[in-house]
Amino acid sequence: MEKEKSVGAMRRSKEVQVIFPDELKDYMAVNQEGTYTLLDVRQPHEYEEAHLPGAMLVPLPRLADSLGQIDSRKPTIVYCAVGGRSSMAAQMLMHQGFTEVMHLRGGIDAWEEPTAKGPVGFHLEFVRGGETPAEIVRMAYRMEAGLKRFHEEVLSRTEEEKLSNLLRSLVKAEEKHMETVLRLAAVENVGEGDLAEIKSEAGGDLMEGGGSVGEFLTANEPYLHSVSGFMELAMMVETQALDLYLRMAAECRNEATRKVLLAISEEEKGHLAMLGRYMDQEMAG
Repeated sequence: MEKEKSVGAMRRSKEVQVIFPDELKDYMAVNQEGTYTLLDVRQPHEYEEAHLPGAMLVPLPRLADSLGQIDSRKPTIVYCAVGGRSSMAAQMLMHQGFTEVMHLRGGIDAWEEPTAKGPVGFHLEFVRGGETPAEIVRMAYRMEAGLKRFHEEVLSRTEEEKLSNLLRSLVKAEEKHMETVLRLAAVENVGEGDLAEIKSEAGGDLMEGGGSVGEFLTANEPYLHSVSGFMELAMMVETQALDLYLRMAAECRNEATRKVLLAISEEEKGHLAMLGRYMDQEMAG
């Protein structure tokens, strides 16, 4: 097997590069979405159980026939369950002329950050691929408003002070997200009539990540009574939302729409980081 080097110790090499989970976390935090590819080379059932947000699934047995689907000019981070399949896949991509290839040491089993779940085609329930910016803004605004409604519903049920304070913070964060979505709409020249419709449709049951507010409340009742439980739940929701937006962006044929989705994804990354910091503070306290 070819010699491996950590990406933290080198910038470019013709050898297989290794990236460790903490390095990948930092890499994803500082690099804009859409500028690199996360490639999952496990089987579909493994991907459905858990995957990194926005990861593209190409099982290792199909990789050789699927090279044209992967942008060889972008850095490509490959992962599997524990690192064996991704090491082989990284070597194949490198030998096929990919510019920069890394594989995740330890695979997803070593990844301690939140993961997404769900079938490969889940995002296709929400997009066809040719949506206009106005259509995507409408859907994103509804999802943000739905999550705000979810937080407000939990807030109305609790008398625990620390959880109430957390929920008020999350409600304000969702309100800021909704404002950001509307600003993106203005940048992409979404008309005033469309904006009025978008705002009027914000009272539905759809929430971030694609779930139903009512169903999500029922399914996650045990997590709604403590700060630690709700933090886990909130991070799961934001991770699902990030995954959904990134997979939608990968599907988009309209470049303006894709830009909107990637911008929303960056917002989700920031919100997820905020929740992580809050959780660290809570544990330290």
